[in-house]
Amino acid sequence: MNSIESSERTVVRVAAAGSEADPPEAVKRTDARVVPVGSTGVTALEPLVAVTRGGRTAFHARCSVDRLEGVVAAAEEADDVTAGDPDAVVDHDPDATRLPAVDLPGLSAGRRDVLGACGWRRPTSADDHEAAGGFADHDAADVFDAGADLRGRGWGDACHDDPVGESWATARDADGDAAVVVNAHGSPADALLLASAPLEVLDGATTLADAVGATEVVVYASSDDARAVETAREAVEAHPDPVVPVEVVTGPPEYRAGEPTMALEAIEGNHRLEARLRPPGPERVGLDGRPTLVHTPRTLAHLAVGLRGDDGDEGGDTRLVTVRGDVETPATVELPETASLSAAVDAVDVDGTLKAACVGGRFGGLTADLGVAAGPDALADAGLGTEGVVEVLSEGRCLVEFVGRRTRYAAEENCGRCVPCREGSTQLANLLRDVYDGEYDPEGVAELVGVMERSSICEFGVNAGRPARTATTEFALEFEAHADGQCPAGNCFDAREAPEVTTST
Repeated sequence: MNSIESSERTVVRVAAAGSEADPPEAVKRTDARVVPVGSTGVTALEPLVAVTRGGRTAFHARCSVDRLEGVVAAAEEADDVTAGDPDAVVDHDPDATRLPAVDLPGLSAGRRDVLGACGWRRPTSADDHEAAGGFADHDAADVFDAGADLRGRGWGDACHDDPVGESWATARDADGDAAVVVNAHGSPADALLLASAPLEVLDGATTLADAVGATEVVVYASSDDARAVETAREAVEAHPDPVVPVEVVTGPPEYRAGEPTMALEAIEGNHRLEARLRPPGPERVGLDGRPTLVHTPRTLAHLAVGLRGDDGDEGGDTRLVTVRGDVETPATVELPETASLSAAVDAVDVDGTLKAACVGGRFGGLTADLGVAAGPDALADAGLGTEGVVEVLSEGRCLVEFVGRRTRYAAEENCGRCVPCREGSTQLANLLRDVYDGEYDPEGVAELVGVMERSSICEFGVNAGRPARTATTEFALEFEAHADGQCPAGNCFDAREAPEVTTST
């Protein structure tokens, strides 16, 4: 089938996650070309139906099957894409290969450079991806130039927040056949890209493999992300001419299995996942002892988009940010690094009044200030995490309980290999539990977290104490109130009845 853009017929795109995007047979038999295109990332609008002809698209949000049939019938009968009472209409380039800017909640936030394919191009259509400039040949020198400025995205990236170019040169020059691992485990933004724009990710991965002389690409995801895994496998089959073999494998759904070296352990088939000591890093000794580059789909999609100059008119780098927690429906948006986190939160409906946010994933930092910019430097300066997740916490949340649960999770789910993480998280969980008995020791919390951050061998342990460190600093009054026997939120669990935390083995 040719690319969608080559058709002069009306095109009806149905954007949603999973089976919701599959139009009924009655609609498929119309003269319009009706195709599922994957989720946009803003699920509150989905199923989102976009009716396009030439350079005009009408959008219908939360479109049921019955309404879809009516929308298609009205557009065909009136010979007008704007028939059927759309929620928004946009004029755009007739050959647009990414979702045009549209004034709908969530989709109007930020930009859609890396997310451009999501909700617009068919996820596994090689024709659609090629029409967008994909599958182009790139000189290795150009790839390395791009890597000099590109930073790794997400804690599952072996170059998290660091420029990737140096590790690429190391892998290229190391002995043995190199490999590229696409680590899609655990991040909602990475799962979205693998499910809605897998060819963007594969294009970046195979381009990198060619540049460093790698002989294999492995796409690794959680076994729980079934849709992303299925779509990635279909995309591998659809890729017209990969320069190296590409394999898709799954690992256990445990959070720690997304850590780069534990991801390698899972790919190798090891049942007991433990972080590897570094140095040497994976770029020297990685998968099966070979030099290996471990990057997230976000990093590789940014590479693919950047190499073809498809970063919009505004230029500048962007970050994918997923907002979840106490919200009506989660959303993933793309913000310039200079934009504030509040722009991402504005893309969702908060369930209640916002009290705080946990910024940076499971072990993010707690703050009430969403004026921080989305770039990694600004987030790090504010003591927050850079994983690309903002978890909204409403007024009904007890922050002491929230932090206590995150810390107990770290104590119970760490791999057990290094003492600072294994023992430190256990001691920290018990320090927080002591608050309910009237013993609040903020200096002890800060000292213990500092040791964990300086001494743990992987980012699990480095980050595990961050919720406690930031919460006891910014929300000290809540901890002091609990030590006095009061929960400001009025719904705190009784930690005195909770079981003692035991050391992971």
